[in-house]
This record gives sequence, structure tokens and C-alpha cells, in this order.
Amino acid sequence: MGRYRPPQPVGSKYITAGGHERLTEELDYLWKKKRPEVTRILSEAAAEGDRSENAEYIYRKKELREIDSRVRFLRKRLDNMVIVDRIPTDTDKVYFGAWVTIEDTKGIEKTYRVVGPDEFDPKLGYISMDSPMGKALLGKSLDDEIKITVDTKDSTQTLSYIINEIRYMKDEY
Repeated sequence: MGRYRPPQPVGSKYITAGGHERLTEELDYLWKKKRPEVTRILSEAAAEGDRSENAEYIYRKKELREIDSRVRFLRKRLDNMVIVDRIPTDTDKVYFGAWVTIEDTKGIEKTYRVVGPDEFDPKLGYISMDSPMGKALLGKSLDDEIKITVDTKDSTQTLSYIINEIRYMKDEY
């Protein structure tokens, strides 16, 4: 099997104001602090002589490529983002930025926030609007049932959830 991987589909272009601020801060840090520091260390390593056996030079060269790649990605991505900074008029349905509490068939509740693909974080309960759960939740109302098909190692399983709560927080927009 070759190393070819088909290109990943581009995620949705929506982002919260907080998510946009975090990506902008990351870009500033990489461009203004991290990259100059790595470039300085790289030039010092290059001055030491034979570059083919200089581990510090090889490592810093690789690190610089990774930083440049991430900077290119962030610049391109931030240029095309749509910042969602207000609560929708119809707060009875799940839209971008909503906090949603769902209950499974065993009675276990979980709360998620529907956000853009660039800011999802499972530890915070942020799920991408492009994820199967995010897609299933969007546009639904209180007490609606959602079903998600999950592929396991041996079979396909359909999970069912009921929406118990939908809320929007003004300070998060």
C-alpha cells in the first residue's frame, strides 16, 4: 500500500469569536515568537560545520518546516472564516454555538456545544458541526430524537438520543 492519502474535505467555515481569537493568537505566537527562535537556533547549528551529521540542525530544519506549514494553514483558514458572534433568533432549535444536553437509552445525559471543526475539544464538550453527532443535532428541537450510526470493529450500531435541553450563552459569542 502506498503513502498516498486522498485530500480531506475542507471543514465548515464557521467559527465562534473565541475560537477565532485562539487561532489568531496561535498564528501570532508561531510567526512572531516561535519561528524567529527556531530560525536563530537553526542558524547557530548550521554554523557548527557538517550539517549532514548535525542532529540539532536536522531537527530544527524539520521543526521550521512544521511551523511554516501550520502558519500557511492558519493564514489560509482564517481568511475564509465566518465569525458567528450572535445568538440565533430562534433559540428553540439547535444551531451553531448551542449547548445541547442529550440523553441516551440508558438515561445517561451528556452536554455538548456545537462549534466549528477548528475548535472542537472533547474535554470541554465541544463537538464539530461536521461530526456525525453535530450533523444530527443541527436543526433539531427539544424532545426530538436523533439517531447516529456508528461502525464498530464487527458491526454497525445505531445509537438513539433524546434532546433534553438547548441553551445559548451570550458571553460565549
